[in-house]
Amino acid sequence: MNARKIGSAGFQPAPALAGQVCNLLLVLFLTGCSTFHHDWKAATSAPIPTNTIDGPWVGEWHSDKNGHHGSLRCVVTQTSPTTFRAHYRARFLKIFRYTYLATLNGQQTNNTFTLEGTANLGKLAGGIYTYKATATATNFTSTYSCKYDHGSYQMARPAK
Repeated sequence: MNARKIGSAGFQPAPALAGQVCNLLLVLFLTGCSTFHHDWKAATSAPIPTNTIDGPWVGEWHSDKNGHHGSLRCVVTQTSPTTFRAHYRARFLKIFRYTYLATLNGQQTNNTFTLEGTANLGKLAGGIYTYKATATATNFTSTYSCKYDHGSYQMARPAK
């Protein structure tokens, strides 16, 4: 009977590689979260604008394809007269958080902004997402779609 010991010749675990992968994932995860946390803290400590969509938003996303849903936070920053940077933090299955940026382009008519944009969330999250949104200073609604999913989200200003 040949009993093999872990670590004996022919069977070598790869702890160094596993450690490197874990460290890389941790850095990527913490970097996105800390950047969002910084943006969120700054946006929620300032007065909420009453005539634009800049600033903090809270709400929920919902998949029309599979029924999944989760909480959603966003900080919107206008970068040009027709372009907005949306920094999102979505929660999935109550424990996973995903932080990403989207560029939304559009126009304002009276007090309503009509926006469209895209964001690449990576292969694991579905790839390239497209957005079509309508927003006022107090409400933000959007549809989203990607290769594997489609749905919507609704957001409002956070309570102070």
